[in-house]
Amino acid sequence: MASNLKDKLITKAKDLKGKRVLLRLDLNVPIKEGVIAETFRIDSAVPTIEYLVKKGAKVIVVSHLGSDGEKSLAPVAEYLSKKFKTVFFPDLDNLFHISNLKNGDVAILENIRRDAGEMENDPKTAKWLASLADIYVNDAFAVSHRAQASVVGVPKYLPGFVGPLFLSEYENLSKAFKPKHPFLFILGGLKFQTKIPLLKKFITKADQIFIGGALANSFYKKLGYRIGESVFDPDSSGMTEFLAAKNLMLPEDIVASVGSESSVRQLEGIKSKEIIVDVGPDSLEKLKKEIKEAEFILWNGPLGFFEKGFTEATYEVAKAITKSKAFSVIGGGDTIAAISDLKLDKKFGFVSTAGGAMLEFLAEGTLPGIEAILKGR
Repeated sequence: MASNLKDKLITKAKDLKGKRVLLRLDLNVPIKEGVIAETFRIDSAVPTIEYLVKKGAKVIVVSHLGSDGEKSLAPVAEYLSKKFKTVFFPDLDNLFHISNLKNGDVAILENIRRDAGEMENDPKTAKWLASLADIYVNDAFAVSHRAQASVVGVPKYLPGFVGPLFLSEYENLSKAFKPKHPFLFILGGLKFQTKIPLLKKFITKADQIFIGGALANSFYKKLGYRIGESVFDPDSSGMTEFLAAKNLMLPEDIVASVGSESSVRQLEGIKSKEIIVDVGPDSLEKLKKEIKEAEFILWNGPLGFFEKGFTEATYEVAKAITKSKAFSVIGGGDTIAAISDLKLDKKFGFVSTAGGAMLEFLAEGTLPGIEAILKGR
């Protein structure tokens, strides 16, 4: 499939000058009080826009922001206006002037989730979007696990391509299917059920799988340890088959917190009012040894209660990985936030812009957005 997807790279398209290109991007960035808090996803998309602009295309950017369509892409459009000649269309029902675009112009449509047909993959929405352009380009790998109109609907009506960011995600994440060994998989997060497909896929492929974050709490609970008031996934069905795996590593000591006080505990010593908030120092050192010996590292999810400020283990692991000889593939929102805080973005083998799409692709080997391009018009 990789060779087929390479054949769909937008750089293979001939004579883009004057062509209207509908470009699906993932510009879903955190915005607080009208200010973009973190620009990683936008900056990752800039080279694709630059390429199309230089080729003289008329670029029409489609993206979403948030889950319900209420948020506006206006701050993102303003950010991009400093790099390109842009026009922002705040009303999806009034795109009359989009026909006035000149070669090299960039139009940015308002949050596509304001159209009810987007989430429902309504053919009417897909046909309407397709009517705006001559060519479709998907450079939004991070949303390509969703069967929505702008992802899987439009390629039925337009010649479809992928952007360089999309192909880079595909090729680098695919390295996990035939990794160098020792292969270390570090997995955090909360919901165990969303991680079952990943564990099933890699329990026999990885030399070591380290479980951290709230995900570890679910394992502790299943093993009969008291976890105080820690967050865990109450649905542990399917977990038993992994508990006996010799390559599964759980932190043996943890950092527990009550209010503003925190202290290191062994698993047997967690008190009823305490919350597990991070990996303990002994377990962290064991993990660092695995990192040092690894040839390939796949990491998704923070190791502590990141949003509450318990970042030490996550930061220490990030630093250790950048100093290792391993090729590293990193993904997940809080994981990316951690390496951004440390300004280590450029020191990993590959940093994925995807969250749920990364997990689904690693588990399934494909995504609806990939299949839509390969099977499209």
